[in-house]
Amino acid sequence: MPGTEVRLKNSRETPMRRLIHVINGPNLNLLGTRQPEVYSRETLADVERDCRALAKTLDLEVVFHQSNLEGGVIEFIHGAQTKAGGVIINAGAYTHTSIGIYDALKILDVPIIEVHISNIHQREEFRHHSYISRVASGVIVGCGAQGYQLALHRMARLLGNAGT
Repeated sequence: MPGTEVRLKNSRETPMRRLIHVINGPNLNLLGTRQPEVYSRETLADVERDCRALAKTLDLEVVFHQSNLEGGVIEFIHGAQTKAGGVIINAGAYTHTSIGIYDALKILDVPIIEVHISNIHQREEFRHHSYISRVASGVIVGCGAQGYQLALHRMARLLGNAGT
């Protein structure tokens, strides 16, 4: 489909373009135990396992990061600047509050896909606003833990990988 592949400004080697950083914010380390009726019974380890398996079929590699600290999330984003072909981010509550994370993401010259396990638009009013959406190539909301896999499929398409 014309116009779906993202052209990166700096010329990256193919292996680098295949490396996707999956960044998770606060409380996502508690997946499976924290409000499982809202956030899923799957753990973050389950999500990572499933994404690694899918990434292989999409000719991608994934590296997972999680931090409960805003600065930790920002550091992961900074690390992705020179290493990643794309970023999938679930910033948790920082989605709605962090201009610092927004500013860090804005620096990146790669596709960014925002993921939320729950449908943030059906929840409290303060969750309806996302700073990340302003810099994201796409947003996946309310698909449970499967949202990460959907994000990988979309990322593969954006990067022009075969088999998508």
